[in-house]
Amino acid sequence: MKSVRSCFKFLAMAATVATQIGTVAPVNANTAIRLDRQLDAIDLYVPPPEKSTPGICTAYIEPIIDRILENPALSSGKWAILVQTSEGDTLYSRNPDSYMIPASNMKLLVTAAALQKLDLSGNIRSTSIRDWITVTNLRSDNAYAEILLRYLGGSQSVGEVLTSLGIDTNGYRLRDGSGLSRNNLVTPRTLVSILRAMSHAKNNDVFFTSLPVAGISGTLKNRLRGSLAEGTVHAKTGTLRGVRALSGYIDHPEYGDLIFSILTNQPQDSSNLAVVEAIDEIVLRLATISSCS
Repeated sequence: MKSVRSCFKFLAMAATVATQIGTVAPVNANTAIRLDRQLDAIDLYVPPPEKSTPGICTAYIEPIIDRILENPALSSGKWAILVQTSEGDTLYSRNPDSYMIPASNMKLLVTAAALQKLDLSGNIRSTSIRDWITVTNLRSDNAYAEILLRYLGGSQSVGEVLTSLGIDTNGYRLRDGSGLSRNNLVTPRTLVSILRAMSHAKNNDVFFTSLPVAGISGTLKNRLRGSLAEGTVHAKTGTLRGVRALSGYIDHPEYGDLIFSILTNQPQDSSNLAVVEAIDEIVLRLATISSCS
């Protein structure tokens, strides 16, 4: 409301100035043209009412992300995105309930279930459960993920555990543990729900530390390095031909944790570089967004 009142005050001042200008004849045509150009250059922005989450300027987030996705190199693919606060307020949404091929983001389902069902003091092939899960997510190791799924008892067992966490079974289709199968499907809403549930679930600290960190570790070591998002993004990557995914947490300095899932399915001959750059730019914008006030 404060920003809206400021805008009304500005409009009133502009109207006063316009009235005064109208009472004085311009010195010449050139003066009038210069004056018109000065007035046209004023960029007056009025945020849309009743759309902003308290403390987060969604009126800025939405057009910024939409503009990124308008890149012609990305236009032939499909994007599904959901960004929420830890409390569940939606900051950005595009096809959040669309089924997408998620690639290695399926490992989030398997490792989340494993941390609820398995005893971390146990081992898999002489490797501790804790380290097994870390390798699965941090390095995105496909063999580790497949063995972990079998150790859990298969996809039905994973589904039962996720249901106990409040995850809707209609939001995903789990066909393997690694995400290599193109028959895997998941929605951004499901991934965000899993990430939110794991913020408070048993062994949440192991889950969080198993995720790659932007610019620092794992499959995100060489992404967003040197940017303001370095070290603040903990997220799982996903890569197949024509598929890119990134889902995780952003430790925002002003607004706390943001939970996001970005999934895109592109033609298999599309530019991988353009897609990854778009995802990273979205994440960077989210990590550095500030209040409109």
